[in-house]
Amino acid sequence: MKVRAACRCAGAMPLMYKAADLYHGAMTSLIPPAGPRVLFDAQHSASRAQAAVSLAMRRDRLLRIQSMLNTQGPALARAVQLDFGVRSPQLTEIADLFVLRTLLSSTLKNLAKWMKPVRVRTPLYLQPSRAWLQRQPLGVVGVVSPWNYPVQLSLGPVITALAAGNRVMLKPSELTPATSALLAELIGKAFTADELCVVQGDGSVAAEFASLPFDHLFFTGSTAVGRKVAEAAAANLTPTTLELGGKSPCIIDASCDLDQAAIKIAHGKLLNAGQTCIAPDYVLLPRGREAAFGQAFARAVAKLFPTIAGNPDYASIISPRHHERLKGLLAEAQGEGARLQVINPGAAASGENRQMAPVLVFDLAPGSRLLHEEIFGPILPVLAYDSTDEAIGYINARPRPLALYWFGKDSAARDQVLARTVSGGVTVNDTLMHIAHPNLPFGGVGESGWGAYHGEAGFLRLTQQKPVLLQSSWARGDLFYPPYGKRFDQVMGLLKRLL
Repeated sequence: MKVRAACRCAGAMPLMYKAADLYHGAMTSLIPPAGPRVLFDAQHSASRAQAAVSLAMRRDRLLRIQSMLNTQGPALARAVQLDFGVRSPQLTEIADLFVLRTLLSSTLKNLAKWMKPVRVRTPLYLQPSRAWLQRQPLGVVGVVSPWNYPVQLSLGPVITALAAGNRVMLKPSELTPATSALLAELIGKAFTADELCVVQGDGSVAAEFASLPFDHLFFTGSTAVGRKVAEAAAANLTPTTLELGGKSPCIIDASCDLDQAAIKIAHGKLLNAGQTCIAPDYVLLPRGREAAFGQAFARAVAKLFPTIAGNPDYASIISPRHHERLKGLLAEAQGEGARLQVINPGAAASGENRQMAPVLVFDLAPGSRLLHEEIFGPILPVLAYDSTDEAIGYINARPRPLALYWFGKDSAARDQVLARTVSGGVTVNDTLMHIAHPNLPFGGVGESGWGAYHGEAGFLRLTQQKPVLLQSSWARGDLFYPPYGKRFDQVMGLLKRLL
């Protein structure tokens, strides 16, 4: 088991040289390795010694992250590109860095307001006492981040945790080693290890990390791994936020313009080659419009990606193992009688670069794995329905999705879907965009996760709202003391009439 940790004492070797060396296995450590427990104990001690974290200190930590993104954004984009094989810096800029910039801007603007104690109305029987909620840091927050957006999904929870005044330990994915190494070095130069540190390593390190007695553990990843993280955290009674996967549906209403919907669904599905937790996972559309949708989707793909192979804007599948899994799902579905529509403008897709052409899948068998497993690739099942009730029933018969997308002009039909389905989030007449709104909470429900971050909701998720009652010297709490008698009965009788 190898563990790599970074702190401010990291050396001065050029950033991209370090990342590339780690990627090729030449580098084992930025500093002499420290185990996750050692790093945790240092942060735990620091958090208990400094329970009150001022606005100035929180802002300073956030501004260090902001400076890191401003100065090292291109280096981070190159590291992500190295990990994926093909993924343009522009994709990382919009999908990783821009989302973080907006989150930082909104957080810095609102932080002073979020930190203020919140007055709570005091009922008559406790007056003239005063009450409020005092917002305090939890202590030490652990963050386990995934590979698909390795900068955004690492630093987004970190930003939220730092804003709430916490110390943070970050465990990034081993599937993006160049990005993880670069994050470790940049963070190590900007923060002391008892403020924010990075732990690198494989699955065994992640398991050890999840078993630490954090004050809160934040995990983004698959539902299967999320179950294991929740189980490990439960042993320490550690509260968790789990941002998991989900079979996110697109509902196309009869009132929808197919071309307008297709371009937005294609963008949402094919961003990062479908390796997005809130990517559309299947399409529900009125029966009889399947062929028209296939044609509209093909036109949309050709507009967004005139070629697939060699196109830097069309990302690679992250690894050969993941690529083989997707090809296996398609072969299995076809063997069960499904019809595939491969959409591949230009030359053939490159197996070497793992740039997988988009595929629509029709006539799926009900038991197909494409309908039961999160796809996480450029494969989109298309299902027909005969009524809105049928579409809603299909969604509600399955685990609640992380996201839901509805397309159409009929506001009554839209409101019916919104009222009768439950999902982590919704975008109407587009895909993905709800995650870009800094004031909307982002999170799942049920098997797609629990807890949310972004905006004040995220700040409160990683904050202890401590209730405080300040008793007045004029208080008559003694009216409720024993020995009980006639006076007590009179007081209780009066209060019952006033409640």
